[in-house]
Amino acid sequence: MAATAEQKYAFNKLQKRIRREAGKAIEQFGMIEAGDKIMVCLSGGKDSYTLLDTLLYLQRVAPIQFELVAVNLDQKQPGFPEHVLPEYLKDLGVAYEIVEEDTYSIVKDKIPEGKTTCSLCSRLRRGILYKTANRLGATKIALGHHRDDMIETLFLNMFHGGKLKSMPPKLVSDNGEHVVIRPLAFCREKDIARYAEAMAFPIIPCNLCGSQENLQRKHIKQMLNDWDKRFPGRIESLFTAMQNVTPSHLADASLFDFKAVEATGVADENGDTAFDAPPFTETKKGPQSDPVNTIKITQIA
Repeated sequence: MAATAEQKYAFNKLQKRIRREAGKAIEQFGMIEAGDKIMVCLSGGKDSYTLLDTLLYLQRVAPIQFELVAVNLDQKQPGFPEHVLPEYLKDLGVAYEIVEEDTYSIVKDKIPEGKTTCSLCSRLRRGILYKTANRLGATKIALGHHRDDMIETLFLNMFHGGKLKSMPPKLVSDNGEHVVIRPLAFCREKDIARYAEAMAFPIIPCNLCGSQENLQRKHIKQMLNDWDKRFPGRIESLFTAMQNVTPSHLADASLFDFKAVEATGVADENGDTAFDAPPFTETKKGPQSDPVNTIKITQIA
């Protein structure tokens, strides 16, 4: 059935928002530089498809030149549709490589039946991808994590790890050899889900290995989804807070020298406001409440 004018308008608006937010993240965090060769990790899920699609667009319009190579790790899970990604990538005309490593058998051998396999699987997958990046001469590794992943990770670390720590938009890999980037850092998961459905990406389910979903992350996601429905604007405020950190108003002595604090007799706007009434901004419904409407369209600088 042909799309209506209203549906086309909604799709174009959604696509522009995702591309604009990705461009903003790339520019703000210096994710891509001229001459980069970016290895785009493609799992077959909605996030990585959207990531590749967006980077291909930015590659066409950016004022700098950079390469893209899509890489999928075939971990030999039973039922994995090996033909889907090669066919999709051939049709796109993008450079790609399918890396075949039987991590499934290793995980099943090491993890007791019924236990979550995600942790070991993730470590094995990460090591293989790092080796692949070295072999391909990639200067950056791009992952499809989005804004909601970052917020969920913040709460997971607070609730279960005792750390005020999230998933950064850009970092050095744990082996110190690679720069990992997350161009979808400013994109909302619900936007990505709508976009993937509209684009009819050939989604490969992520439960082929039979592993249980990380229950802690699942509970956090449910909590955040509930907040998003009941308190419009709260998730946006949380993400903004992650970008506005005041170390002097936390309690980490390694980030701020509390021992050196002395009264100076000079007013300080960052002084003790613990007993002041918190600022409150009413969330308005309608187009004006959409934070992306205030973001300028950016290009990679």
